[in-house]
Parts: sequence; structure tokens; C-alpha cells
Amino acid sequence: MIEVKPLWISGEPFTAISVQLPKTTLLAVANNKGYIMCGALDVALLNEKLRDRGIIAGRAVGVRTIDQLLEAPLESVTFAAEQLGISRGMKGKDALLLMK
Repeated sequence: MIEVKPLWISGEPFTAISVQLPKTTLLAVANNKGYIMCGALDVALLNEKLRDRGIIAGRAVGVRTIDQLLEAPLESVTFAAEQLGISRGMKGKDALLLMK
């Protein structure tokens, strides 16, 4: 099952996406500039192979719900995200608010 819902954080619009797969659920929250995602996100791939695209993204591990994703500290972030002031350890929702 795929679930897509609007989500507002401090008055800013985002889209929450949940994809239920066998034995796992993929989670992401995005806007038109960037996104945060569960542990399935390969930040190293984005930084190394796709660096020229300037993808703004962060990864949180061990999360099972959108609420957990928003509250979890980011385990890794892309180089483009760092340029916006997004850093490892920052809560997901705080990182999203820098993606304006």
C-alpha cells in the first residue's frame, strides 16, 4: 500500500509518503526542494555518483512511522543539504524547515 498525505510543519507544506513493502516500510517527507527519508536512503550514492544533481536529502535510521522520522536525528545528510545548514544529529523536522 502507498499512502501520500499533505503535512504542515510550522506553517510550511510538505508531503508525507509511506510505502508498505513485505517486512519493511519506506518513509519519506518532501517538498519541492528536498526530503528526509528512512534508512533505505543511500546518502553515499547521492554524494558520490549523483553529486552533480545537488540533491538535498537526509537519512534517519530505525524509524517506523512518519512521526518518528520527523523526530529522529538525521544519521547522514547530503553535501547539498550541508550547504543549507542541515547537519547530522539534527531532528528531521528541523532539517525540513531549512529546505525552503
